[in-house]
Amino acid sequence: MSRCALLARLEAKPGKEEEVERFLRGALPLAEAEPGTRTWFALRFGPTSFGIYDTFDTEAGRQAHLDGPIAAALTERAGDLLASPPQIDRVDLLASKLPH
Repeated sequence: MSRCALLARLEAKPGKEEEVERFLRGALPLAEAEPGTRTWFALRFGPTSFGIYDTFDTEAGRQAHLDGPIAAALTERAGDLLASPPQIDRVDLLASKLPH
């Protein structure tokens, strides 16, 4: 069972909502290429609010993701796309239900 997770919240700048959505959709292949990332979800909470939720079996996997290409691309584009810096929370999973 995955024990580590990240929840990132992103707030798009006015007029940048569709670009944020495209960025998140485009990040899927990068997440798929990360061996330590067990699950990865791009989310839309509302008109301007987005997020990423991902899980990892180990702290090393979580850290590798934070040091990886998605985080680097987000950092590079944040000033152009986001109204404020991303809020990234490290969370520990207590229980989960996933398909087998």
